[in-house]
Amino acid sequence: MEHDTKTHQKAIIGNVNEDFWLYDSQTGFDLTRPSPPTAAPTAGAITLQTTTSPVTIDPAKSALVIIDMQNFFLSTALGRPPDSKGLKAQEQLLKHAIPAARKTGIKIAWLNWGLSDEDLESFPPAVFRAFGFSTMPADEFNDVYSSPAGAGPGAGQKPPSSSSASVLCEENLGKDSRTYKGLGQPLGDVTLSDGRKIPAGRMLMRDQWNTDLSPPLQESYEASLRTANPDVWLHKNRITGLYLPASSAGVWFRDHGIKTLIFAGVNTDQCVNGTMTDAFAHGYDCIMLRDGCATTSPDGAQSSVEYNIARMMGFAVDCEGFGRDVEASLAK
Repeated sequence: MEHDTKTHQKAIIGNVNEDFWLYDSQTGFDLTRPSPPTAAPTAGAITLQTTTSPVTIDPAKSALVIIDMQNFFLSTALGRPPDSKGLKAQEQLLKHAIPAARKTGIKIAWLNWGLSDEDLESFPPAVFRAFGFSTMPADEFNDVYSSPAGAGPGAGQKPPSSSSASVLCEENLGKDSRTYKGLGQPLGDVTLSDGRKIPAGRMLMRDQWNTDLSPPLQESYEASLRTANPDVWLHKNRITGLYLPASSAGVWFRDHGIKTLIFAGVNTDQCVNGTMTDAFAHGYDCIMLRDGCATTSPDGAQSSVEYNIARMMGFAVDCEGFGRDVEASLAK
């Protein structure tokens, strides 16, 4: 008898004894991992109408991961445009996604650059190069590095202060040399919108103004600390926040039983995509908030990430749709 492809179909994707999704041709993908797989739907589950298929998640096993929405990347005081895509993504998150996550109990994790001096001692050269580096005249270089110790200026990667002609290398960086002075380097003073002048701090080091969240997001984070379900702040020291399972984010997600990660932040094709790619490799469910992510790269970079997340690594939805679907699920 010929098989009717239009009949109701179901499947287990993965190992039912280890880690799996359920698929139903009528209701889409179920990421809640019910036990047994024929059990009733998980209480409080949320169904999202993504760009490719409905997806059902368990809020208790989910986290909204907001990446690098810090003053360094968003603040007009550091020369960022007031109509930047990053600030538009921030608006969508504050209006739709963050309130929806809080309402359903989805944990909010702020995954941010926050370097220590120990990090600067161990970075590979490619990481330093990505954020700017200084050069010195060749004759000074020879004097410094021909010493018996051969130590040079060390992990600070900046020429000695005695160098009167050190310059920032701008070759092939494609970034604003006024800001990208090198990881750990002082950024000087900035003037805020209220006229106050304050130190921006050392570039991307933890506990500095430049690594604080953008003010509206900082306010949202601080308000959560006075609630029964406070947000969590996680430091990262690479483009990806999950390059090692033992990174601070990986440990926190594991210890709190998180399996589904809903991603937002900047830059889409760099830190967000890097973290999503590693999350996918480590077995997390990945959902991208399309308009909750932004990048300064050419437009094709954003669309490429959206294409791959929706068709290979996970699913994609916009912030307003996320909020609407949360409300619809809670109303049932």
